Amino acid sequence: MNIIEISNISKTYPGKPNKANDDISLSLRKGEILCVAGENGAGKTTLMKILCGLEKQDTGFTCVNGNIGMVHQHFMLFPEYTAAENIVIGFEPKIAGFFLDKKKSLEISEKIISENNFSIKSNVKVKELTLGEMQQVEICRILYRNSDIIILDEPTSILTETETNSLFNTLKTLSSCGKSIIIITHKLDEIKRISDRVAVLRKGKLTGISDTDKIDKMDIARMMINTYTDVLENGNKNEGLNPPVKKDSLQEPVLKFDNVSVYRKGQKRPLLDNISFSVNEGEILAFTGVGGNGLGVIEAVMGGFLHPAAGRITLKGRDITHLSSRELRKQGLSYVPANRKNVGSAQNATIKENLIINHGESYESLLEKYNVKFSNINDKAYTLSGGNLQKLILAREISGFRDYIVFSEPTWGLDIAAGKFVMNEIMETKKKGAAIILISTNLEETLFLSDRIIVMYRGKIAGVVINDGASDVKEKIGKFMQGII
Repeated sequence: MNIIEISNISKTYPGKPNKANDDISLSLRKGEILCVAGENGAGKTTLMKILCGLEKQDTGFTCVNGNIGMVHQHFMLFPEYTAAENIVIGFEPKIAGFFLDKKKSLEISEKIISENNFSIKSNVKVKELTLGEMQQVEICRILYRNSDIIILDEPTSILTETETNSLFNTLKTLSSCGKSIIIITHKLDEIKRISDRVAVLRKGKLTGISDTDKIDKMDIARMMINTYTDVLENGNKNEGLNPPVKKDSLQEPVLKFDNVSVYRKGQKRPLLDNISFSVNEGEILAFTGVGGNGLGVIEAVMGGFLHPAAGRITLKGRDITHLSSRELRKQGLSYVPANRKNVGSAQNATIKENLIINHGESYESLLEKYNVKFSNINDKAYTLSGGNLQKLILAREISGFRDYIVFSEPTWGLDIAAGKFVMNEIMETKKKGAAIILISTNLEETLFLSDRIIVMYRGKIAGVVINDGASDVKEKIGKFMQGII
């Protein structure tokens, strides 16, 4: 039984020469997990927005037998509200038919969180959550509405391996109970692991649909990019094992944290607890861990959005502990934030304006090098797909680096070819002498890029792992993540 029928859908945006969707037809079966794959800008998100009624198609029709809930790449949450308030919003339990029943809201939220083995706290404001935790709130909100059809746009891009396993177990349980699920993803391993069928889009067209157990990863990759790719053969090659650029052992570190602690007002346990580390020229130092253990706070401090209550931060010996984001930029910070929409870009500025903020390199060559797909350089940044916006930010920050770069989830939302290109660019930047901080919940990305790995647990450094290719590196990281060692 099909719960969704999509027939001959086409969509063209004004001023765009090519169709975002070009005569697409496919179906979704009841209780099925369908993966929709394709490069950035292939038309996946546009198709899902049409399905949800957020966009109107030019031609064709959709037939839906049930309620749809969608977790977007850019979350639709209210940052000043708690997780519980976001989960029940629009369908809030009321006292006397008018006042929000906060106790009941917490009970409802805690039940959904517990049933799905999520890690979020229902009484914490969304603005204080990591991106991975925000995603959990979005999923909980859909489950609270008892949607028959659940669409997830790149759901694992910001999750750790443990969180991904938990999410997949949840999705499989939901599908076995009759929920129908569509997952937009670039990750070939995940397509094979989670889906019953896979539909591949390329340049707005549907290039194929197949039962997942009847197709291999290389065939999916060929349908996505239409060329033979060595991504699968070389994807596990850890170029990050190249030693850091050798420097004078007496040379001062580029960036140094000395006993840094960060507190939330009214809370006794620190968000960051006495953190000390340093990073040198030509080195990639990675921070990883399960969401909620301090990664988001580390990023906020490095970006100048949150200041320590104790401790000292120095840049080449200069005290930068309490500098603002703007002041840090002047001191030599390049920064690729996890929240590329609200922090990494000015959405109402043009593509050109977003590129020329902090360097003078020809923007035409940058856009070409990073394969940013757009119609007009004077279009607003919000017209770009999530993946193309990410490539724009990466192009701007990597090309304009001076002393150090902070990357937070740099390949989130990128397709396999773009993700590999970006990781290679990060490695090349390291070879030029940049001191690089990588904040990532993607363990494969972390292992590929880093020289050293700091694992965060409950706001503290649980352990430091030298990424030397030893067979027990993953095992050590996993134990540190769980606080076992």
